[in-house]
Amino acid sequence: MSFNVLFIAHAPDADKNKHKSEINTGKYRLFSIVVRIQAEAVDVAREFAGEKEIDTILLCPGFSHSNVAEIYDALDGRVGVGVARGDGLSNKISAQARKRENYAKS
Repeated sequence: MSFNVLFIAHAPDADKNKHKSEINTGKYRLFSIVVRIQAEAVDVAREFAGEKEIDTILLCPGFSHSNVAEIYDALDGRVGVGVARGDGLSNKISAQARKRENYAKS
């Protein structure tokens, strides 16, 4: 059995059926998928939690606190949910990059 992690990111031009990958070391499986909107993120989280036996979901810095809570609640607390955020300066740099690329709140 492996430790199964799902990384979800938002991008305004994402196609969840195309923009995805899997890395499998045998003891660690990392799935990544890029979604366009929050509703897709919730659907993907549910799908992967059920089909791939996900232990932890890691979200990109663009997810708000309410987005995180929505995903956690959708999985009834069965899967750990975390966010890849840095320190204050790192978060500011990331936010500027998302703004530059016209990422919208979802």
